Amino acid sequence: MRQLTPSSKRSGLGPWLLVPLLTLVLAACGEGAAVDPREESANEEMSTGAAPLGEFRLRLMAANITSGNAQSYDPGHGIRIFQGTRPDVVMIQEFNYTSGSIRSFVDTAFGTNFYYYRETGAQIPNGVISRYPILAAGEWTDTQVSNRDFAWARIDIPGPKDLWVVSVHLLTSGSGVRNTEATNLVNYIKANIPTGDYLAIGGDLNTDTRTEPCFTAFSQVVTTSGPYPADKNGNVNTNAGRTKPYDHVLVDSDLRAYQTATVIGSSTFSAGLVVDTRVYSPLSEISPALSGDSGSTNMQHMAIIKDFLLPGDDGTTPVSSVTVGAPNGGESWVGGSSQSITWTASGVSNVKLEYTLDGSTWNLISASTPASAGSYSWVVPNTAATAAKVRVSDAANATVLDTSDAAFTVTVSTTPGPTTAITAETESNDTAATASGRVGANTAVSGSLATSTDVDWFKFTVTTPGTVTVKLTMPGSADLDWYLYTASDLNFFEARGYTTSNPEVGTYEALAAGTYYVKVVGYAGATSSYSLLVTGAGVQP
Repeated sequence: MRQLTPSSKRSGLGPWLLVPLLTLVLAACGEGAAVDPREESANEEMSTGAAPLGEFRLRLMAANITSGNAQSYDPGHGIRIFQGTRPDVVMIQEFNYTSGSIRSFVDTAFGTNFYYYRETGAQIPNGVISRYPILAAGEWTDTQVSNRDFAWARIDIPGPKDLWVVSVHLLTSGSGVRNTEATNLVNYIKANIPTGDYLAIGGDLNTDTRTEPCFTAFSQVVTTSGPYPADKNGNVNTNAGRTKPYDHVLVDSDLRAYQTATVIGSSTFSAGLVVDTRVYSPLSEISPALSGDSGSTNMQHMAIIKDFLLPGDDGTTPVSSVTVGAPNGGESWVGGSSQSITWTASGVSNVKLEYTLDGSTWNLISASTPASAGSYSWVVPNTAATAAKVRVSDAANATVLDTSDAAFTVTVSTTPGPTTAITAETESNDTAATASGRVGANTAVSGSLATSTDVDWFKFTVTTPGTVTVKLTMPGSADLDWYLYTASDLNFFEARGYTTSNPEVGTYEALAAGTYYVKVVGYAGATSSYSLLVTGAGVQP
């Protein structure tokens, strides 16, 4: 698991600076732009009346509502609950879906205009799904568990403040362990989230009572007192048997001040809703949810909803701004290496990236990059320089918005890259940054996934555009999968082999020369040795 730590402070000190890996997530957040008018109409129907001008209703949900035997949303019970309750932002747990891509799951359960972030390398990942653009996202290490972390996102909701949400899934092994997890998370929040923004912590806390020590820890950054969401019968508990308060949406005092009743159809829940389809009436209000969905096999939790009526935009045009996060002075990069430019943006739809080696002549890196992506991988020119800088411009009006604060250096590598293709993986290769390579064309590479959370990354070079074939072979009946990525987007795969076939074989049309990556994972935590083979006329031998 990787810890992604932004450098702005909850004390309000210091600017927000994106770290390179952090910003790779936005490709997974989808390509949504305008909000689907049908979703907007649905939200209006759930309100008690039209909100005053300049206000908007925000529905937050915590949801660990997987079902079936694989801790996933494939059976569809949870999907129907999402569709019927129409949340705007979901802090989701056990974010698995194998019937299609995660993008297709989000499209089905929420809409094609929704964004999402899903933590990487986790057996039962946490994540965030949002109607509004996700400006940045990442994960903070949960030291008490190996198969998930704390997933966070900064969301550009309407109005003057951003919303930060953290999706959590605490352990069942005892209140002491949960208190340690809560304490660690509070420290992350204090160090990284500005006090002036809204904050919500949501998820499956697995708490037996509302007096557990973890709530004292959480109360440093969010309110933990009642009143609490309830179902139609007034029951505030959320486990399958409805006897324990497992699940929560906890918000800071700034956001709590705007909480309003949750209204669905003709039903009103003054403190929010515990969604239990077994007792909800009339069920037609949350169609297409079915009565038995909350009682389906292995659905161990009920979703929690809280609504807020927040100040919206005042109608003024946002001022375009971009802040370069990296490079920002002092770095030393090797010519020919792949590095990331990172930035944050506001009021800008697309940006233009440029670099200079001499401090005066600017060269184009990318003509039009989505501003919200926040990161772009580029190959540093193999020319020594001591005055190198990058700058980011508003692509729409060519206005230079920010330049890296101080020069960085470029050195020419005297060590040639690998001339011989590898034949075996080299640990640790759990991230793209530490990928084993180079995988040569027609040269089999042996590897092994030793644990249920192990992930292996490999890289290969395409010298000429063309068809690339990836073949993953396992001994016996083990079920491993592979995913192929480009260097410019290490979060959203371009091709994959994810069936039950052995070997797993698939092709990809590489449109440009460059470095490509293959990630090998075990389906549902499977472990096995394997052989990876990459072929293609344009793949470097």
